Amino acid sequence: MINKNEWIVVGLITSCHGINGQVKVKSLSDFEERFLNPGIRWLQKENELPKKIELISGFKQPGKDTFIIKFQGINTRNNAEKFKNFKILTNKLPELKKEEFHLLQLINLQVMTLENEKLRTIGKVIYLENEQNNLLVIELFKNQKKVLIPFVEEIVPHIDIKNNFLIIKPPNGLLEL
Repeated sequence: MINKNEWIVVGLITSCHGINGQVKVKSLSDFEERFLNPGIRWLQKENELPKKIELISGFKQPGKDTFIIKFQGINTRNNAEKFKNFKILTNKLPELKKEEFHLLQLINLQVMTLENEKLRTIGKVIYLENEQNNLLVIELFKNQKKVLIPFVEEIVPHIDIKNNFLIIKPPNGLLEL
């Protein structure tokens, strides 16, 4: 599980919206309430320390993974422009159903492949890249090389959090890049 001092990026401010200080947010979360329900949020510019801000309102754009949200104290388009490319962070993990997991629970899982009907451990998950696409950063045991693996069901068909491993079916050549 995650330490309470660790931050999770749940959204990216991509642009301003309208003239009243609203911003457009690309969601990196499965939990829409993070962008809809009023309350305290945390914003981060690049690698600066996160700063507290209050979310006043938000709505989801129909048919998209983007939200239009309004923060307290940001009342003009010019003010909103200053927040472009800021990250929206949280350090609270919501409760999940039994078969669900948080992406951060994938870190340090053993990575296995199925070769000749046998499972073989080839590395471990060391990081997640999720600002543009969900990618697992895997460190291979044989050469300590770091490889990016798309986190899609076709390539990562099985995840076993309880037993600390996942199975990948990488396309030919992906681990050699």
